Amino acid sequence: MSNSPDPASVVQCQLDAYNARDVDALMATYAEDVEHYEFPATLVAKGASDVRARLTVRLQEPDLHARLLGRTVMANLVIDHEIVTRNFPEGVGTIEMIAMYEVSGDRIRRGWFKFGEKRMGVAS
Repeated sequence: MSNSPDPASVVQCQLDAYNARDVDALMATYAEDVEHYEFPATLVAKGASDVRARLTVRLQEPDLHARLLGRTVMANLVIDHEIVTRNFPEGVGTIEMIAMYEVSGDRIRRGWFKFGEKRMGVAS
């Protein structure tokens, strides 16, 4: 039996760290060679340093918060449906998102992100 946490626990730690705006705790959930994609296949970050750079900027948004609407787990894949409150250039709003994570051991190896419509003036 493995001592590794289950994939859903790894992704929940990632979500908790994101909402706490704790970049170190967030990065502890990612593999060194992590890859992030805009769904389906546009690579937006490759490696922990790229991901850290992108997230460091995002975590500075004062109203940033991801609200989990639902989670599906199948083997090492975790799919989250979220509403994310963001500070867009035009003001505070929300965006619906589907995030799919491939977990290997106790780290997220790959993430795919599909964004819905921005809604301005609405908090999650």
